[in-house]
Amino acid sequence: MGGDDPHIHVESKVVRGVAAVRNMMASTFGLAGDLPSRIATGCGVRAPYAMTSPRPENVTCLACREYARLEHLRFADELERLGLMPGSTISTDQAKLAADRHRDLAERFSIAE
Repeated sequence: MGGDDPHIHVESKVVRGVAAVRNMMASTFGLAGDLPSRIATGCGVRAPYAMTSPRPENVTCLACREYARLEHLRFADELERLGLMPGSTISTDQAKLAADRHRDLAERFSIAE
């Protein structure tokens, strides 16, 4: 796709929250690296970072919405398994709370506005 893509996409690492990690590092150490000008998206195109959003209500690319929904569901299952593992650093209740949050996000991505 060229520069005329009107859709808002989701970054391919939607669950990892690269922007949130960057903001945390910047607030902790007072340094911030440059953002990439274009990033990989859930639908496979490389889009300007400014044309992506982790918020379901902002994403207009249907393929990206489906990608984000599946990623959040997969991560929710992973979190629940992690909470059940012996010696895990998070409790079962904490894992369930985090998994429920990701399932809620997955549900919000599945609703077309």
